[in-house]
Amino acid sequence: MKKLTGKIALVTGGGQGVGQGIALSLAKEGAVVAVAGRTLAKCEATCEQIQEVGGKAIAIAMDVKDPASLTTGVDRIVSELGGLNILVNNAQEIALGTLNKITDEAFEAGWQSGPLATLRLMRLCYPHLKGDGVIINLASTAAKRWDMSGYGPYAAVKEAIRSLSRAAACEWGPDNIRCNVVLPHAKSPSLEWWMNANPEEAEAFVNAIPMRRVGECEDDIGRVVANLCSEDMRYINGQSIAVDGGQAFMG
Repeated sequence: MKKLTGKIALVTGGGQGVGQGIALSLAKEGAVVAVAGRTLAKCEATCEQIQEVGGKAIAIAMDVKDPASLTTGVDRIVSELGGLNILVNNAQEIALGTLNKITDEAFEAGWQSGPLATLRLMRLCYPHLKGDGVIINLASTAAKRWDMSGYGPYAAVKEAIRSLSRAAACEWGPDNIRCNVVLPHAKSPSLEWWMNANPEEAEAFVNAIPMRRVGECEDDIGRVVANLCSEDMRYINGQSIAVDGGQAFMG
């Protein structure tokens, strides 16, 4: 039997990149996946890929910065699929820039789409996750960079997600809800854009990865998430796991 047979999962930002890779991996392990995102067509395309490999998925239009959209989305998932066992908070607007140049609007968008959306979705899903639930939140090793110049606002919102995740692990552990954080390096559209726009820094970035490559969204990141959601990992809770080829030291 596949590891996640009978489980129902929600993946935000599932229309592309890391979210898509996670959605595919969960489905291949037997989960029914609700693929959520702002662009419904992208989510539908991910669902088509899942169906091509024999999985089941539905596309959900969801703007993580809109509380009403979150509520509507979760209600639809529970109504149509019969429950919810796995929540993956992946969607995030990236706020990059130096402290003197980052705009309030960009930082606010990062905050709203990151830790605030994560908190809102965790609370909305909490009643359905009780008993056998798993939360995987996506963060970043940006706060562990050797040079934080230009990454302060982005790292700040991602570190806030890590703090909320640790609190959820402690507060909801008695309800048999596990919460862990994955900090990936992956060939997402946003990372590919950054690497193309900053070729010299990108070369140094890859050279700083002991394995000398950036991870694959599905095979490297998605598989880790799928395993963390399985019974094989049932005693892993409250941890931040860098899936980055060994670049960051999380100690």
